[in-house]
Amino acid sequence: MARLGTILLLLAVVACGERTPKDPVAARVADAVPRIEQATGLKFTTPPKFEMRSKDEVRQFLERRFAEDMPDEEITGSERSYKRFGLLPDTLDLRKFMLALLTEQVAGYYDPATKVLYIVQGTSDEMVGVTVSHELVHALQDQHFNLDSLQKVKRRNDRQLAAQAVVEGQATFEQLASMLGGGTMVANLPGGWERVRAMIRENNASMPVFSTAPTLVQETLLFPYLSGAEFMRLYKEKHPGKAPFGDMPVSTEQVMHDDRFFGNRDAPTVVTLPPPRGKVIYENDLGEFETRLFLYEHLKDRDAAYRGAAGWDGDRYVLFESGKGDGLAWVTVWDTSVDAAEFFDLLDTAILKRFGAVKPTSATETTRVYSAGGRTIAVTASDIGGRPVVLYVDVPSGATADVLDLKKVALEE
Repeated sequence: MARLGTILLLLAVVACGERTPKDPVAARVADAVPRIEQATGLKFTTPPKFEMRSKDEVRQFLERRFAEDMPDEEITGSERSYKRFGLLPDTLDLRKFMLALLTEQVAGYYDPATKVLYIVQGTSDEMVGVTVSHELVHALQDQHFNLDSLQKVKRRNDRQLAAQAVVEGQATFEQLASMLGGGTMVANLPGGWERVRAMIRENNASMPVFSTAPTLVQETLLFPYLSGAEFMRLYKEKHPGKAPFGDMPVSTEQVMHDDRFFGNRDAPTVVTLPPPRGKVIYENDLGEFETRLFLYEHLKDRDAAYRGAAGWDGDRYVLFESGKGDGLAWVTVWDTSVDAAEFFDLLDTAILKRFGAVKPTSATETTRVYSAGGRTIAVTASDIGGRPVVLYVDVPSGATADVLDLKKVALEE
């Protein structure tokens, strides 16, 4: 889902000339610039520009941006894959839903292509102030770091979501800090960061389209703001006066677990899959965060989902045509054999909860095969070069579950 989130940052907006200083938005921009510069420790190399757009224009640009950044092959492959994971309803039209959701959500943009800060007409005065502060951070980021580079990461979902967490996390943290008078004041609010996180969630939950979104959509849109802001708070404590863009986290694991970024750096294992038995439709990864969401979606147990995904060290999935319909093969790599065994057991429980109290048609200490809901689900615990792995296969009933040769899976640390 990470690639969909970048569209919020990368709308193309046509410049329409500068506003007069008497414009109330111009006054807000002028007032916010020195506060943002002080909060970030960076200076604007050129004055930020801004313009207004209607909701209809927002949707038109979103549609164009989707066509450019998420062509049919990408969004269809992503949608079909998440449906096989059980993370999206089978009836959901992802493109249509995301267009409605983003149109509802957006109060403003910074467009790195035209260097314009964009405010949606009809936005409340209070929200204009928040939006200006947030988007000015993006404008400042772009003057010191190329935001368009986020778009160059192809089919590395987890890495892209981690990068978004830095970009949006810094904007969220500095927006709050500049409005409240400093980062320490944010931390000292009643309830601290947990209250800030709750307020952001509550605000989004009050929006009609967002409130109906699947958990996957809600959480992947919120992750860069919530976990990203917490990451940036820690980054500023440990590296005062230093910008994060020269050495960014490369996984959601590093964003969520500060010891794996600021301590002994734990880079994810890169998984390369061999061709499956069937025509490849789409390939990508989930990462620790979306692996956690997968477990939570089916277990409805937050602690178990957190625990089960915590030992993640890399993954890759492939969606393919089985001859009888879409099939999915997903390889996960784990820090230890204990982590892999726990994930294997939780997968077993997740399958039972997802499909009902079905009995495996085949079961050993390292394999489980189920037949349910017109599907065959096979889970295998194994190792590759001494590294513990778990293979999850989902194919239509009647199709073989022997679709991927684990011996040909390559792992690169």
